[in-house]
Amino acid sequence: MLVSRPQLDFVKAKVAAGAQPWAAAYQQMISSRYASLSRVPAPRETVECGSYSNPNYGCTDEREDAIAAYTDALAWYITGNAAYANKSIALMDAWSATIRRHTNSNAPLQTGWAGSVWPRAAEIIRYTYGNWPNQARFATMLRNVYLPVVIGGSSSNGNWELSMMEAAVGISVFLEDRASYDRAITRFRARAQAFVYVAADGVRPKYPPVGTVDTPEELYSYWHGQRAFTDGHAQESCRDFVHTGYGISAIAHVAETTRIQGVDLYPELQDRLRHSLGFHTKFENGTAVPSSICGGDVTLGLGPITEVGYNALHNRLGFAMSNTQSYTERLRPQGSNNLFVAWETLTHANNPA
Repeated sequence: MLVSRPQLDFVKAKVAAGAQPWAAAYQQMISSRYASLSRVPAPRETVECGSYSNPNYGCTDEREDAIAAYTDALAWYITGNAAYANKSIALMDAWSATIRRHTNSNAPLQTGWAGSVWPRAAEIIRYTYGNWPNQARFATMLRNVYLPVVIGGSSSNGNWELSMMEAAVGISVFLEDRASYDRAITRFRARAQAFVYVAADGVRPKYPPVGTVDTPEELYSYWHGQRAFTDGHAQESCRDFVHTGYGISAIAHVAETTRIQGVDLYPELQDRLRHSLGFHTKFENGTAVPSSICGGDVTLGLGPITEVGYNALHNRLGFAMSNTQSYTERLRPQGSNNLFVAWETLTHANNPA
């Protein structure tokens, strides 16, 4: 999921040739703490995460160990150095031998974030390295600890459910579980439509697929007071662009996975995804916010989340996307948000595969 073997082969060749931006993106990754071969995993039986990870009992450790496992898997494929594959395996093994549950109010979101990243590492290791005696135990961890939490979705803000569906989709791919995959995709499609507004929706956005929001006034409140809607405006835009970016990222990640899996959702999502990227990057690039949008005041901070969607929509499908292009190229190499996004300039910048 997210990155295919042909995409990895493209990246490997570009890094070997010293081509940009991939060489700089690789150096960014391999110099990060996530690529350290001396990293010691910090698994817990119970990961307890309250609101905004307060309390934080294992929340950061879990997310960062998952990112490290994925980082090491990428490093293994690009370099051929088995030490990275073995470090990725050691991190996954440590957690699969230990974790049993997530608790407290942020448990579903934490499960979604970590559950989005673990399978990325696992897929690369399983299919390109192969020597992984505890692979079945890792699969059991995904099935018993992560999948039951995320597959049911959430009635909270849209970034929660989109991240949870990303995890459910990726886990289902790793487990070869078609029933769970189909269930997650169905919920994902409904939530993506309810997260980003386009004019074809009518005068108001679509209602969320679950929860108690079912009147216009409740919908306006759910959209943080916004009452007039523009193509690309997202449910959390007037909250802040950070959380909005989480949702946009998850939409792109799931779409990329569906393309790899053979039933491509990009054509269905292209208008929502390109407009949402363009809407938010326009203001990140310095355009003044009109009073009709969030009362003229937004909180920026979209983050390193544009490469996957931009590559798919601009390079593959041919949309101009000038605002997104400016933002994406200015931020290169895009690194990690230390939650569930990692090294997407390396894996997806101008990647035709």
